[in-house]
Amino acid sequence: MAYESEKDKVLKKWKSEETGLMISINRYGEGEPKVQIGPRILLKKDGSDRAPVKAGRLTMEDLLWLYDIIDDVKDEMTKHARPE
Repeated sequence: MAYESEKDKVLKKWKSEETGLMISINRYGEGEPKVQIGPRILLKKDGSDRAPVKAGRLTMEDLLWLYDIIDDVKDEMTKHARPE
């Protein structure tokens, strides 16, 4: 079965203003929601966004930011998870 972009949904996303790291909750069709770490959106010198790049290895700033938002991510995932 071929990939269909209209079935690929971003349910919620967060962006670190300091490092440009993105965390998102995504779902394809009726599949299970999943957390994605990355990409990283860096800023140009004029303040506009550059093209997205891989998240790569996380810095201490990335890790502390993720630690600060992890409860929000967990709560949002719980809203979209199927009951077991």
